[in-house]
Formats: sequence, structure tokens, C-alpha cells
Amino acid sequence: MRTLCDESTHLSEIGEALPDANAGIQEHHANQQPENSSACWYALQTYPRHEKRVRGDLQLRAMESFLPLYETVHLWKNGCKVRVELPLFPGYLFVKIEPRERFKVLSLPGAVSIVGSPSGPWPLPEAEIASLRASLQTLKFRPHPYLAIGQKVRIKSGPLRGMMGFLVRQSGSLRVVLSMEMIRQSAAVEVDANDVEAIGPAPSGCAV
Repeated sequence: MRTLCDESTHLSEIGEALPDANAGIQEHHANQQPENSSACWYALQTYPRHEKRVRGDLQLRAMESFLPLYETVHLWKNGCKVRVELPLFPGYLFVKIEPRERFKVLSLPGAVSIVGSPSGPWPLPEAEIASLRASLQTLKFRPHPYLAIGQKVRIKSGPLRGMMGFLVRQSGSLRVVLSMEMIRQSAAVEVDANDVEAIGPAPSGCAV
């Protein structure tokens, strides 16, 4: 039975009040940078539970950012169930900047590093970020342990069309685990069987 102390109450992972579930899932676009050919998306690592604070600081500095969130229900010690919004990839968010701006980003409280190598940060494909951002509005995502095994499939319809992942079943639902190798993070998204196509054999012992 789904019981909430207040159906209109939405809290963050630290108990702060949030206005609306949909508002939290949708990313803010008010402080986006204008299109610039030299600006790219990068994965920004943060200290634990600092993802939203860093996002807020980036917005104050008119830097475009993207923090994927998902909604879940937590049971508090007093027995009250509350909706909370948590980062889909704990400890990471995405920022669109020019390479010369990375030191400005890393000076923010809570920022740790931009994922890359000693030679420089690794840019992310614009299309990958756009697909993930669009799909958060319509698909149900949940964090998933990083997965690099299983039957490889391609999503052939919907906002994630063209993206590849690994097929799993969980509690009777069909899910595709999308893994971001760069940050070694995965997220599982519920899909319809008609929306995926196999592009590799099912490994022995893989639950499909």
C-alpha cells in the first residue's frame, strides 16, 4: 500500500522541501550558455551529497549544467514516507563549458575533478546528453550497479533511440542497463520488449 504523509510534499536527500516532483526532474534552462562550438559537455565529479549545491553554483555563474535525478520514497524513523529526489549517478553531474573554463568549475565548493586524463578532460557526445535529458521526462530510471556483461541490445524507439545497453529483468520488468564507461556508472531504465533489439548473443547464465 502506498501511503505518504503529505502527497504534495517532496524532499531532497537532506530533508529540504522541494516544490514539485516534475520540477525537480526537469533541468533548469534559465542560465544556459549561448551555443558555442568550443563548449563541450564534461562529467564533473563532486563530493558525496554535493551534486545539487554544485549545480546551483554553476547556475549562478551562468554555466549550463545537467544533473539527472530520479524520484523515490524513503521511510523516516517516525514512520512517515516522503518523496525524495536523488542523483541518478551519485557523485557526478554534467557541465557544458569551454576547456579554458575548467579551472573556474573546479574552484567551486564541492567540485572534485573533471573526468579525463593527464592530457585533458574527456568531452561527452552532445547527442548522448540530449537523449538522457529528454528521456527523464517520460521514462522511469533507477540507479544500477555498474554492469558490463549481459546481452547487448539497442533501443530502437523513443527518446533513447540508438543508445545501446545490456538487458536484464528485475521484479518482472524488462530493463536496459545503460552504462557510462567514462565514470563507471550505470542506470536501469524500464522498456517495452518491442522497443529493443538484440545486437549480440545472450551470454551463458545471463538472466534475460
